[in-house]
Amino acid sequence: MPNIKSNISFALVNIPVIMNPIIRNNDTNFNQLHKKCLERIKYIKYCPHCRKNVSEKDIVKGYEYENDNYLVLEKEELDKLKPENDKTIEIVGFVDIKEIDPVLFEKSYVLETDGKSKAYNLFCNALKKTKKVALAKTIIGSKFYYCVLRLTNFGIIMTTLYFDEEVVIDEKEIETNYKDKELNMAVQLIESLSIKFNPEEYKDEYQNNIKNAINDKLDGKKIKSKKSKPKEQVNNLMSALEKSLKKYK
Repeated sequence: MPNIKSNISFALVNIPVIMNPIIRNNDTNFNQLHKKCLERIKYIKYCPHCRKNVSEKDIVKGYEYENDNYLVLEKEELDKLKPENDKTIEIVGFVDIKEIDPVLFEKSYVLETDGKSKAYNLFCNALKKTKKVALAKTIIGSKFYYCVLRLTNFGIIMTTLYFDEEVVIDEKEIETNYKDKELNMAVQLIESLSIKFNPEEYKDEYQNNIKNAINDKLDGKKIKSKKSKPKEQVNNLMSALEKSLKKYK
């Protein structure tokens, strides 16, 4: 969904923006084929009760409130339930980004505007000066989201958030069933393996292998499996830490 027109509602200030996704799927696309004749497989919507194919206009949404019993909600009824100003990115407050656990981050969009937009530039510099991010709510497609607006080198990035009830992990207390010496060695190992993160250095090895294999197969070559080196197994924790430190110092 590129070039979605929207507005940032900053109290009584209205900032027109264009929303674009910033992630492009890197996966190699495959079609499903019939093994016998290599014809593409088609997916047909079929009603087993009526024993016939069904067109899109004859499909409705139903909520199963009991086993095999459905409550139908028409599109017009669902539209009535949408919040007002559904095309607006309505700011509800400002928070410190550290207060939001990254596990809640879902999908990111860049919010662009005319470079001469005084309101947009003012908002950017206000975020920069306060070092805050905006918590907002909006609708994308047919789904309601809370989201975060933060200033980056690319302009304002809007990241949609998962709701708390969608996150299915529980907080856990970290036990201290180790020795102080083991902890000190683990800290040293972390320090010796500390690096600077440059995202352009990290490539999708599996997708690159697939692309190379496709080219090889088109050229009539056989696909060879990658040989992996056996990894040394050290069962004793202290020995594993000592050998790791010696290897990576």
